[in-house]
Amino acid sequence: MFLLKVADVLEKSEVEYAIVGGYAVALHGAVRATVDIDIVVNISKKSFINAEIALNSIDLYSRLPVDGRDVFNFRNEYIKNRNMIAWNFINSTNPSESVDILITEDLKKKKVKRIAIGNQTIKVVSLDDLIKMKGKSSRPQDMEDVKSLRKLK
Repeated sequence: MFLLKVADVLEKSEVEYAIVGGYAVALHGAVRATVDIDIVVNISKKSFINAEIALNSIDLYSRLPVDGRDVFNFRNEYIKNRNMIAWNFINSTNPSESVDILITEDLKKKKVKRIAIGNQTIKVVSLDDLIKMKGKSSRPQDMEDVKSLRKLK
């Protein structure tokens, strides 16, 4: 399973991360279909660089011609002037394998829950933090996710 592969490589590379987005909604127990994996990491040069190295090791490469140093150094510029909210990685031979690192959110400010899947543990942002993150969006799918997640409380 692709989700387990991504979590495993991030763990082995000692990248602090948490799953957010559609996978997090599903892992918390709401019905939700999604393809890409969304994660948050600590907003630091080291985290961005190490996440990039980890994802590259499983054939996921940045869609944009930027690296971890660029994303850290120009993050505010990317967010403010280029409307970039996520740094996307994709497997060019299997485009269904896609990971977005949200650059607008800092893991240091989030609570993380560990969820067991088989013999592996996945780090997922807490239910409350996920509701707050999705509540900031005006996307219809995020609003539906918020409704579903509130029912789980």
